[in-house]
Amino acid sequence: MVHPLLHITDQMCEKPFSQEITRDRLWYVVYSKPRREEFAQTHLRRKGLEVFFPRLALPHARQGQGQLVPLFPNYLFVRLQIPEEYAYALWAPGVKTLVSFNGVPAPIDEEIISFLQKQSGPENIIAGRPDLTIGQEVRIKGGPLDGILGIIQDPPDARGRVGVLMQLLSRKVKVALPIHFVIDRWILPHSSQENSLVSSAR
Repeated sequence: MVHPLLHITDQMCEKPFSQEITRDRLWYVVYSKPRREEFAQTHLRRKGLEVFFPRLALPHARQGQGQLVPLFPNYLFVRLQIPEEYAYALWAPGVKTLVSFNGVPAPIDEEIISFLQKQSGPENIIAGRPDLTIGQEVRIKGGPLDGILGIIQDPPDARGRVGVLMQLLSRKVKVALPIHFVIDRWILPHSSQENSLVSSAR
């Protein structure tokens, strides 16, 4: 699923480039080949282009799941002057295409990039936090309690365990579970601000 900040469809990516001239160097969305975001980033930077590839750090990830994941899988951002630098980006190894509307590469709002960069630390890494609230009903995923419904009572602690109240053998029991048993979704810090940035292309 494409992140709501981007609103990109396959049709936007497939049309050929139309030579529309822009005078400013703007941010554009690069669509990479599968799992080649970092590879594309390396080669775009070798061409002297400014690249922003935000990644999400999952502090209590499930065993076998990477601790760092792309914030937008297969997407990264590059600052370009069109049409002069179009070919530099398009033909960089790891790049599949630039996201376009009606054949014209579509710049993304500078405000969106600025918002994401403010959330980022070194190496463009953003610390994710679980999308859990006290009183929220959740379904346990995995482990011996798989499928049982519970209510969040305590937020995640330093060890990544969350307190869940559930009905077991006709009794309400509070258990502490690793967070990956009750969540598979992570959000950005201050994510409420994100909704105001949904309009991505100018």
